[in-house]
Amino acid sequence: MAAPAVESFAVAALRSVMVRVRQAAERSGARAENVRVVAVSKTKPVSLIRDVYDAGHRRFGENYAQEFVEKAPQLPEDIEWHFVGHLQSNKAKMLLSAVPNLAMVEGVDNEKIANHLDRAVSSLGRNPLKVLVQVNTSGEVSKSGVEPANCLELVKYVKSRCPNLEFSGLMTIGMPDYTSTPANFKALSNCRTEVCKAIGIKEEHCELSMGMSGDFEQARQLRR
Repeated sequence: MAAPAVESFAVAALRSVMVRVRQAAERSGARAENVRVVAVSKTKPVSLIRDVYDAGHRRFGENYAQEFVEKAPQLPEDIEWHFVGHLQSNKAKMLLSAVPNLAMVEGVDNEKIANHLDRAVSSLGRNPLKVLVQVNTSGEVSKSGVEPANCLELVKYVKSRCPNLEFSGLMTIGMPDYTSTPANFKALSNCRTEVCKAIGIKEEHCELSMGMSGDFEQARQLRR
């Protein structure tokens, strides 16, 4: 009797977040349907993910590679999977092989992982894999990500040296103290402005992935 209650709570929590997303989008003058919500399901059982899937959600994220490759094959193939956070380079091919519906890696934080992903995509004959470059906007040593000053260099590397990767934007994770995250999110927005100017693309063609359930309203204020 306990499991259904937990799963129902997960669905209710998602619906609450979606309402907040719509409200935050409206306040910032954006279209709610243009905001993509990734339900991060790390450490959660397959049954709970399936419950949220049955409620209509299709976009999920994991950040433990071994757990990911065990869970994904047990779930529907139309899920749009995202890998979120630092991926060890020696696990790139394993992940891509086990999760053919992996839609995006958030995020690439160095040239080595970019190279491994690029080779894995090529060897598996997959379509180009969308990637976001992860930027450490908070300066925390515990977080992965390239420093803001080196963001453009890594973006240029991905675009020029990794033909099997599709650069799609930037991502960051704010500090646990949510009062500090606006500065982190502003730093990522500034990185996007620099990147788009340098490589000649419009900012709306460069995604920003930032904000979790506790601070996405602050992130939404900076997106356009």
